[in-house]
Amino acid sequence: MSDKYFLAIETSCDETAVAIVRHSKDAILVLGQAVASQIDIHAVIGGVVPEVAAREHVTILPSLLRTVLKESGIKPAQLDAIAVTVGPGLMPALVIGVTAAQTLAYSWKKPIIPIHHLEGHIYSALMSQVNPNTKTQNPTNQRSQPIHEFTIPDQHQTFPALALIVSGGHTMLIQLNHHLQYNVLGTTRDDAAGEAFDKVGQLLNLGYPGGPAVSRAATKGNPAAFAFPRPMIKNNDFNFSFSGLK
Repeated sequence: MSDKYFLAIETSCDETAVAIVRHSKDAILVLGQAVASQIDIHAVIGGVVPEVAAREHVTILPSLLRTVLKESGIKPAQLDAIAVTVGPGLMPALVIGVTAAQTLAYSWKKPIIPIHHLEGHIYSALMSQVNPNTKTQNPTNQRSQPIHEFTIPDQHQTFPALALIVSGGHTMLIQLNHHLQYNVLGTTRDDAAGEAFDKVGQLLNLGYPGGPAVSRAATKGNPAAFAFPRPMIKNNDFNFSFSGLK
């Protein structure tokens, strides 16, 4: 198997991310990556506004693309495909990434690989980092830079597996039987965990995002001060409920 090169674009919520990776037989090497966060912008509002997120993606995506192409030393002609998050996520934000990928794919004559947001979370947890201190020499400007190299999960050693996704608007418990073969065991019946954290953070005037703020405040509190409800523990399923916590 010859090495393959992929451009990846992610705009599902309030972060813009671009990366170029090299996929070999048994490893994935991140040659260049750039991420732009919108936390400071949405903190003023108290939460993510889809239209605001989309406008920020439009503004920052071209510069991130230029940065990653320069950092990786990879030319568009060397790419084998363009991967882009197609959902789930905020629709106005997703459209920006997908439109950018379609435009580049048409201009560079490359195929598009649609990526399911939650599958990406699962596989990022399955991959093992080879050496966090690995460095590579950038062929363009000969500047030594840190990179990330990961091993590809072996089907016989990895599965079956159990995945817990706690990401933004999604809280799910998933059984993985083989690569890309899933069985959803449980999901939230109302609010996701992240949504509950954000709303609690707002109610307590701790700021946005709520998760880190509530966690920091909790380290100074008394864990026995309140008897929080444990919803659905008597139900004969694996679903979640977080609406009562706020």
